[in-house]
Amino acid sequence: MPQTSQGVDMAITDTLRQYGRVMGDRLGMGLHAPGEIRDHLRGAMDWLKRAQDATPDAGVAQTWLVRSRRWAPSYPETTGYILPTFYRYAHLTGDTDARGRARAMADWECEIQLPEGGVLAGALGSSDQPTIFNTGQVLFGWVRAFEEEGEERYREAAVKAAAWLCDVQDEDGCWRRFGSPFTTTSMNTYNTRSAWGLARVHHITQEPRFLAAAVRNLEWALSQRHDNGWLPHNCLQDDAQPFLHTIAYAMRGFLEVGAYAQREDFMHQAVTMGDAVLASLPPDGYLPGRYDARWQPTVTWSCLTGNAQIAINWGRLHQLTGEERFREAVRRVNGFTRRTQRLHGGIPDERGGIKGSHPINGGYHPWQYPNWAAKFFADALMMEESILAGSGRPAILSTDADWS
Repeated sequence: MPQTSQGVDMAITDTLRQYGRVMGDRLGMGLHAPGEIRDHLRGAMDWLKRAQDATPDAGVAQTWLVRSRRWAPSYPETTGYILPTFYRYAHLTGDTDARGRARAMADWECEIQLPEGGVLAGALGSSDQPTIFNTGQVLFGWVRAFEEEGEERYREAAVKAAAWLCDVQDEDGCWRRFGSPFTTTSMNTYNTRSAWGLARVHHITQEPRFLAAAVRNLEWALSQRHDNGWLPHNCLQDDAQPFLHTIAYAMRGFLEVGAYAQREDFMHQAVTMGDAVLASLPPDGYLPGRYDARWQPTVTWSCLTGNAQIAINWGRLHQLTGEERFREAVRRVNGFTRRTQRLHGGIPDERGGIKGSHPINGGYHPWQYPNWAAKFFADALMMEESILAGSGRPAILSTDADWS
């Protein structure tokens, strides 16, 4: 059917609006004066609550789609690690609603867990297959729910998922089966973050098998590293220039399993990666979104999710090493990301959220507000508040220091 004149006019208007938004981001008009840390934190958490309310279940909508102005279905993977953020926020602020929402998320994850123990790939309804990374991420939620609520069903779900991860792991520690059907790579060094999930389950069970599998995966990942600490097989799309997002995932696994298992070689790898990214951090905190094997930026747009993740990683390195350069890096990169967050006005379903990229048409989830961007940003702000107040301390995986 031919488009009506009105339909053509609307399409032209939308195109002009999108062009104006991109140009605004590029020229700095898409940036805002930063407020207090707590104001930005509250904005991110309110956005996450709206993302949960936008679904027919207790999961959190995968993303807000800017062009079509609609919410995607619930995302099991990220709901699993959003859950600890809600508990953390509840402890910090006394928000009982956040605590109730966290428990509802944990219950929902139990309901949709696959019989063999794995967690579905993709947003709800997009796949019926389990995948390694998603399963590893939901472990954080079940473990934290068990620590908070003391209910055995959360522990049982975590153990079942951890056992499945061990069963499908290759002898050398790599996971080559059950990769995500939504990526172009089948072997991922960023699964070190799934290994960290296994370490979390070990923490509540003391089951040796779980920690052994975690360590084995990191030993495999370490065997892949280049002399400068760069990791191959570390991207969702292009292994030659991984996203800061997946770089931060891999770094976090080395950092946390290294600290928990007291492996200096793993910790050294985390510090090496952290310093390599730190070398490209300008005074205004604007980090590029991809890096090549020489740790050189390959794009000019910023991956805001990766910004928040690397801020958390640097914060944890400051807690564990006391090095001042890491604390200053947190302040700088969070300062930039805060400027991209709209707290007032604009489209209500975008307010408080964090874009995939800046400018909004950049190469990481363009024209979207992914739920994990807001989750990691909230954690980065809570980390910043903690270390700036001098309250950061090297308790590794206790309930009050679980920064998953």
